Amino acid sequence: MTDSGVVIVDKPADWTSHDVVARTRRLAGTRKVGHAGTLDPMATGVLVLGVNKGTKLLGHLTLTEKVYTATIRLGLTTNTDDAEGVPGVRTDAAGVAEEAVRAGAAALTGTIQQVPPQVSAIKVDGRRAYKSARAGEEVALKARPVTVSEFAVTDVRRTADDDGVFVDVDATVTCSSGTYIRALARDLGAALGVGGHLTALRRTRVGPYGLEQARTLEQLAEEFTAVPLAQAVAAAFPVRVLSAEEARRVAHGNRIPPGELGPGPVGLFAPDGTVVALAEDRPGYSKPIVVFAAG
Repeated sequence: MTDSGVVIVDKPADWTSHDVVARTRRLAGTRKVGHAGTLDPMATGVLVLGVNKGTKLLGHLTLTEKVYTATIRLGLTTNTDDAEGVPGVRTDAAGVAEEAVRAGAAALTGTIQQVPPQVSAIKVDGRRAYKSARAGEEVALKARPVTVSEFAVTDVRRTADDDGVFVDVDATVTCSSGTYIRALARDLGAALGVGGHLTALRRTRVGPYGLEQARTLEQLAEEFTAVPLAQAVAAAFPVRVLSAEEARRVAHGNRIPPGELGPGPVGLFAPDGTVVALAEDRPGYSKPIVVFAAG
């Protein structure tokens, strides 16, 4: 059975995140596998998995910044805001200038209010929005604040057919967790008056984990490798090395004096380099929120 740690998978297209987890469970020889932040089946790229004790990290890794490359088609809406949905309104985008595209992307940069797609996992009255959408019901989703720190247009192309012109926009997006790139495509198209949807998406980074560390499922089948738990924690969180007595106390879930690394989460390590816990500092003490090592 694989030791505890984090596995960085380059998710293939047409696989759900659950499919990747199921495959990784077989490759790792353990049921204890989970993922940090889903990718839609259409999307490819970085999917962070936790194995064994590494699953305890996942709820904290989802709060990190993410980077994507995306292609947006202007001139057509869909009911899912991406290419997997049913085509909606077609509008000739011939009159959309490249300068207007870049200005529209700039307007969607910063802290913005974003309405999630109708086909999303957001719960409304206790029911997932996508279930309501598939039943033909339109739900009122509330706008939520998200941060788009970069929405950089890298290429603009035009494609003509019998009904007019599409404008295809390649972009790099750096954003907070919870940001829907499909919604950015929808909102860019709406702002330009021609509608839009996402046609391609690749996640290139989640927090400290990038494509350079990612392995395909085929590569993992040949040689299953995971980032060891201590290394994964050190890459994602500030590191505090404890005394032997402090490590013993934390391993039993007890508080210790606060450190000097901010509120946290902070990775707590024993003198021998073993990762003991994640902790948060409160006034006057540090409290473990996830304990990895047995006392």
